[in-house]
Amino acid sequence: MRDVARAAGVSPKTVSNVVNEYVHVRPEMRALVQHHVEALGYRPHAVGRQLRHGRTGAIALAVPGVDMPYFADLAALLVRAARDRGLTVVVEQTDGDVEREREVAAGSPVRFADALIFSPLTMPPSELAARHDTPMVLLGEHGAAVAGADRVAIDSVAIGALATAHLAATGRRRIAMVGHKELPKSAMEQRVLGYTRGLDEAGLPVDAALIRTVPGWDRRHGADATDALLAQRPDVDAVFAANDVLAIGVLRALHRHGRRVPDDVAVVGVDDVPESRFTTPALTTVAIDRAFVAEAALELATSRLAEPDLPPRSRTAPHRLVVREST
Repeated sequence: MRDVARAAGVSPKTVSNVVNEYVHVRPEMRALVQHHVEALGYRPHAVGRQLRHGRTGAIALAVPGVDMPYFADLAALLVRAARDRGLTVVVEQTDGDVEREREVAAGSPVRFADALIFSPLTMPPSELAARHDTPMVLLGEHGAAVAGADRVAIDSVAIGALATAHLAATGRRRIAMVGHKELPKSAMEQRVLGYTRGLDEAGLPVDAALIRTVPGWDRRHGADATDALLAQRPDVDAVFAANDVLAIGVLRALHRHGRRVPDDVAVVGVDDVPESRFTTPALTTVAIDRAFVAEAALELATSRLAEPDLPPRSRTAPHRLVVREST
């Protein structure tokens, strides 16, 4: 801006008035400055201009893994919804690592963002409550114990109960659960609670040998858990997998062991990720309305920016059973 001002023989303030389209600039002065702006190739720095007004126009999304289909789809939906509002989304992957989550919650490496939409996995709720000043919206069950936080919840207890009830309604009596992991207030822990509730409502006993803990939530972990399950309980006739990615691993392992789906073993997943429609057989799943999650999170974040003193708010994403060939 100073270079343009020197070339045009005017003050930097006059250049600022022209590039910011201030109306009270004489036409001949506007033409002079614009000529030198174009001759020097000057472009206002967008981030700098936004920072002067206290906003960058960026929303940060921090998730455990962008390679996980649920979060990849959620990120895509959030990007589209933000674009409609003239905003940009920056995605940060935490890998579910507690130190990485602490860095994100403390404002690094997304300190330039106007707001943070955060899906924590391992960070204790007490630490989340002592977060930085950037407006934050928590996703999922893990933030339920954080007082004063805006959040978009998913009722994983109801999801687990719905999936288990469906399997019981098809006549299955030895229903396994793949995906348990001992993380307090986590989605997987809540889905196990829903699973046990569904068994209870169907009049079926809870058998600890049918609940398989996994070290992670990808296809390999689902397959490995199924191998171990069949070795210990070959009489299993249904599997509720805590997410679709695990369920896809379950389907593969059942195929390797010569178990027909759904004739011998029925399978239900959670999330309704795109590839669940293209498995063989197509996967029955509990669909979570990810478009609702994206829109609600963005609405909570932007309204908090506009009105910082709003009381904490919570939205719960709808879910529904999608019955396909695997049951």
